[in-house]
Parts: sequence; C-alpha cells; structure tokens
Amino acid sequence: MIPYNRVQEFFADQMGIPISEGSVYNFNMEAYKKLETFEAITKKNLIDAPLLHVDETSININGVRHWLHCATNASWTYFFAHKNRGNEATDPEGILPAFRGVLCHDHWKPYYCYCDCLHSLCNAHHLRELTRSWEQDNQKWAKFMQDFLASCNRAVHDAGGKLCSEDSQKNWQAYRAILKAAEIECPPPDEKDRKGKRGRLKRSKSRNLLERFIKFEEDVLRFMDNEIVPFTNNQGERDIRMTKVHQKISGCFRSMNGANIFCRVRGYLSTCRKQGMSSSEALTLLFNDELPDFAK
Repeated sequence: MIPYNRVQEFFADQMGIPISEGSVYNFNMEAYKKLETFEAITKKNLIDAPLLHVDETSININGVRHWLHCATNASWTYFFAHKNRGNEATDPEGILPAFRGVLCHDHWKPYYCYCDCLHSLCNAHHLRELTRSWEQDNQKWAKFMQDFLASCNRAVHDAGGKLCSEDSQKNWQAYRAILKAAEIECPPPDEKDRKGKRGRLKRSKSRNLLERFIKFEEDVLRFMDNEIVPFTNNQGERDIRMTKVHQKISGCFRSMNGANIFCRVRGYLSTCRKQGMSSSEALTLLFNDELPDFAK
C-alpha cells in the first residue's frame, strides 16, 4: 500500500537493514508467482458461490487510465486490472461467464450480458439517485420510493433476512403503486414531437431511473424474498475501496505488471482476513510454500 522508497526507509531506520528497491520488487514478484495456485482456488470458489458481488474502479497505470475489477463475497476476494471496463475485461477471467448464482452490482449494463445467473441491484445507489431526483427535479415519486425501499430494508432485517409471502406481496403492490403514480408525474418524451430525430428520444435522469425501476423490478426487490441477497453492493465497494487508498498514498502504478502483482497479493490478503487469518500469518505460509487450511 506504500511506495517502495518508504519501505526502504522503514527497514533502514527501524531495523538497520539496507534494502534496495529492486529487492522489494523481487519479493513482490516472488509472492505473485507463489500465489498462482491460490488464485485458481479463489476463482473456483467464487464461481461456485451462491452470491457474488462485482464492482470496478479506475486506476492510473503510467499515466493512462485503466480499470481495476473485483469479484468478491464474504469469504473470497479476487482483483484484476484491465485496460477496459466491460465484458472484454471480465470474460477472459472466466468467473462471470461460469457463474450461476446471484450477481450483485450497481447496474453497469455489461453485467446484464451474463444471462445464466440472477441479478440483484445495489439499492444504496438507488437511494442516492432518488435523493437527486427529489431534491433537484422535485419528483415526489422519488421521495415515496426512497422511503419505501428504506422501510423494506428495515422489515427484512427485522424478519431475519426474508419476508413472509404475505408481507412480500403487500410490498410488491406498494412498489407498483408508486411506479404507477410515477408514470403520471414523470412521463416519457412525446414520440410525436420527434422533430426529425431518429432512435430513442432522450430521457431525463429521473425518467431513466424510473424506467430502471420498472424494467428491473425483480432485481431491485430480490433482497426481500431471497435471504442470501443483501440490500446493497457494499461488500464489493468495501473490498475495492483499498485500491483508492493505494492511489492516494503511492500514486499511479508504474506498469501493468505492478498492477497485476498488487491485485493478486491484495486479493490473497483480503481473503485470508475474511477467513480470520492475519496478514503476517498469511505471508508466512505463502513464503513457506503452504496453502492456508481453508484453501486446501
């Protein structure tokens, strides 16, 4: 997480051990190579998992914007870097094309290319977008939907993770009633007023959000009826957040090779921490060529 020269300073000042930048790099490269088997185990466990969180964030590699992707759940973490953000990045990794569980994400459209799994949308994102619609566009339906989703989340929590069929049905009716009123308050553009334009007429941000709630209603409310599905995609966002910490402290990556090393080692340490293992213990096992017990 910190620059090589600070690592050098720490060893020199605190331990009296001079160490070159090249040696630090070699230690990282050794860890990267040793983790090849563990990475394959991680990918298999994520593919077989019932729930998967995915997210991505921009990273700077030698002055050029790339993307760091993550696939994660409560037990395993996998990171990888790529120059692209969509399916051309995620397909070659092999996780999402083979996944058959519930995929939780923030409605980045390329994720919907994976049709052999169910989808669950992050309602934390929805709450933020609804706040914008209410405060900036004065959309009353957005305030009603915001309050509705928050109350549903509390009800699911109080019920132990899943609503009974009767309560679920009531919520579905309330959800659709809000959308019905929203259609009146926030109608689509008038198709008769095209003025020579072709294709889909431009929608406002509030209308686009409303159409998402209509088209993907099951993915919005899946958390009500499936106890493994969370209200948000916070797991993915939490795991990928340390990448931003790295950029604030160390700046950009010098090369794609350096980004790949960071992703594999960081994924290993994150997974070990989720499994109750400290970073020191995890690295000791790694350099002794031993797999953690949970990965055997």
